[in-house]
Order: sequence, then C-alpha cells, then structure tokens
Amino acid sequence: MEIFKKELEELNQKGLVRTLKRIDSAQGPRVTIDRREIILLSSNNYLGLANNTRVKEAAIRAIERYGFGSGASRLISGNTALHEELEEKIARFKGTESALIFNSGYTANTGVIPALVGKGDFIYSDEFNHASIIDGSRLSRAEIRIYPHKDMNSIEDLLKRDAGNGRKLIITDTVFSMDGDIAPLKEIYELAMRYDAILMIDEAHATGVLGKKGRGAIEHFGLENNDIIQMGTLGKALGTFGAYAAGSKELINFFINKSRSFIFTTSLPPAVAAATIEALNIIEEDVSLIKRLWENRKMFLEGLHYLGLNTSGSETPIIPVFIGDASKTSKVAQLLYENSVYAPAIRPPTVPHGSSRIRTTVMATHTIEDIEKAIEAFKTVAEWQRK
Repeated sequence: MEIFKKELEELNQKGLVRTLKRIDSAQGPRVTIDRREIILLSSNNYLGLANNTRVKEAAIRAIERYGFGSGASRLISGNTALHEELEEKIARFKGTESALIFNSGYTANTGVIPALVGKGDFIYSDEFNHASIIDGSRLSRAEIRIYPHKDMNSIEDLLKRDAGNGRKLIITDTVFSMDGDIAPLKEIYELAMRYDAILMIDEAHATGVLGKKGRGAIEHFGLENNDIIQMGTLGKALGTFGAYAAGSKELINFFINKSRSFIFTTSLPPAVAAATIEALNIIEEDVSLIKRLWENRKMFLEGLHYLGLNTSGSETPIIPVFIGDASKTSKVAQLLYENSVYAPAIRPPTVPHGSSRIRTTVMATHTIEDIEKAIEAFKTVAEWQRK
C-alpha cells in the first residue's frame, strides 16, 4: 500500500531501514550466510549451547516420547512432567522456592508486570530497560516513572515523592542488552527495602553469564533474598527458547492465576523444556564454558581498545562499538560483513538518536583465531573512520 511505501522510503532516507539476512547453518561461532562462512558476532548464544550435541539429543528424545506441539495452555492440557521438571530445576538454579516458564521474555514481562501492579500503583523503570519491560509497564496502567540510567538518587527522589500512595515496583535489567553494563543491584535492593517497594530484575543477559556458576546478578553481587522477583530468558546463554519467572511459591501461584500471557497461551513444546533441562545440567556440571566466555570477552575487548574504538563502558560479553550516526553505522556493519564478520547496525528506535552502534557479542565457543580475525576486521573499520 502507498502509505506504507512512503514510510519505508522515509526510513531509508534516514538510514533506518531494517532487512533480514538468512542464516543457512546452525547457530555457532561461524555461520553460513550467502554461501559464505562468516564469524557470528551478534548472537546471544553466549555459551554455544544452541547447537550442543547433548541439548539436541535431549530434544530428540522428548519428541520421540511427546511429539512436538503441546496442544494447549498449561491450565488446559498442555502441562507435562517436563514442564514441571524444568520449573523445579530453574528454581534450584536461581535459588528460589518456585518458578514458572513462559513462552518468551516478551510474554513474561507483558504478563508478569501487569499482574504485579495496576491503576493507582507506580513503576520505577531504568531509561535503558528492554522494550518488553516498557510494553509490560504500559499494559499495567500503573504510573510509570522513568529514571536516568542507573541513577540511584533519582530513584530515591521518586520513591519519596510517591510515599504513601499505591504499590511500588522497581524494575531493571541486570545486564543492559545494548550497552553491556550491569545494574547496581545492591544499591537498588537497599532502596527497595527502605521504601517498601517490590523489586523485579530482568536476567535475560545475566542468566548463564554473571556469577561464577552462571546463576545471575544475585550470585554476582552476593545477595541472598527470595523477595527479589527474577525473570529471565532461556533462549540466550541456555541456547533454547522461552523464559521464566522465579520467586516464592505464593508469587508463582499468583502468576498462574493472574498472568494473562501465561493463562491464554499454548505452552512451550515439551522438547524445548527437555533441551533446557539438559542445558542447565551442562552449566551445573562444568563452569568451564562460563570461564571461557569471559576469557574470550577479555581478549576481544582488549583488541578493540588497542584500535582506539569506543566500547561505551561494557562490563559483559555484550560489547557495543559506538559510532553515533545511523547511516555511518550501517556502512560500518557492511564493511564488517565484507570482512567476514556479521554484526548488524543497531539504530533508533532500538537506541536513542545519535547513539547508533555495532553491538558485538562473543561466545564461549569462539576460537582464538575467530577473535583475532574479528579484531582484524575492526582494524579495517578503525582505519576507515580515520579517513
């Protein structure tokens, strides 16, 4: 239709048009695109488990027993022993009494947040929180207070202003997906306790990454409290699909009864649950993948810094290379692709105007050669920028 064609043309003029690239291989440190082998530097498959043999075999065994689709929501006939086993395993892994699995991180946040708060309540949300948190907050109809990124004074000022009114929910990503930095969880937790607020953390990029055993930000900061509501995804470091909420038994029973995105959705295929159980088994048995991930991150980050590239304060395997201009960032992504590195341009509305970047992510399964070649590709970028 003509109206959509015009909008697409406007996006193209601003350097904001998005296109899809087809990957014709399994998710790994290198993938096949356009019949070429390319170093994949943009996947959230941090531990390389998406193509792990044990994970695949677990899924196959489950398909042979249960078939593929679950057929209904969990409250109808879509609940299996594998769903329940996975929830028990997630709860143990995250150090909580109970857990509930959702079909994606997006459906978890858009189901959990409106269950926790509503009209007359307040949400305090970091300005860099994920879009699913933003949308879940809007659906709740609570008053939304956006605070400057990781600004503890602003959170406290807002909490003081709203004292005595409604339920209060502080929500933050623990690892911010576009910047790779970590939320100051200890300080946020202290504020939540001081002002009688609910604290919910989005562990999408922390589960399997932060902490010596990959248990996330609570382990990373040495916190122990079942009052913190933990949400996270299964499709990143765990290499499968879906999401979870973890907390007290009462909280999880509450979500089963109040979270619309859980109640009214066909459940995850049993094979997905089986694959995730095996992925968690792998992490719990051996932390060497987590160790290797951080070693690769260190090597790659040092290489980028040697080239004089701006990585915007990254603290995790998410390493943004800041460019600024959207059109220029697209050209950088194309230059990398020509040098056999796939790391797409991240532009508005995903990030604010003027802050476009190449968002890179390393994986535990990248070899030293992979990282060296990726650094060499970025050397070409640095030389191009200096022209």
